[in-house]
Amino acid sequence: MSPEALPPDPFAGDPDDPALSMQAYDDRGDGPWPGSGDSDVPPLDETDRGEILADLADLAVYQALLAGRGVRGIVVDCADCGEQHFHEWNLLRASLQQLLDEGRMRPHEPAFDPDPAHYVTWEYCRGYADATLAD
Repeated sequence: MSPEALPPDPFAGDPDDPALSMQAYDDRGDGPWPGSGDSDVPPLDETDRGEILADLADLAVYQALLAGRGVRGIVVDCADCGEQHFHEWNLLRASLQQLLDEGRMRPHEPAFDPDPAHYVTWEYCRGYADATLAD
């Protein structure tokens, strides 16, 4: 996926961009994320690639079934911070595609003031799709 397909960086050109300090740390090669630096990211194995491709296919089905019902995306309970993360359909698709292309997902801006009523879990999507498509 080309960088143009990703959401715009809201801090582009901002000298106070909070990510600049992370980037400087990451450029030393001892960054906070596994595989810091593009050259250090191990290639995905075929199993991982297959799982990501399956997730992308599932995501397309979930969006087709649920977007028309007012669902804006997926909510994920984050084990790292203990908070919920709200991913709109296109952002999640772009993140999965980036993981497929680059072997990692880079940090991105969270949804602004999301209404939790408009987001569902991956498991809900799977159950909804199974029930809907079984008919």
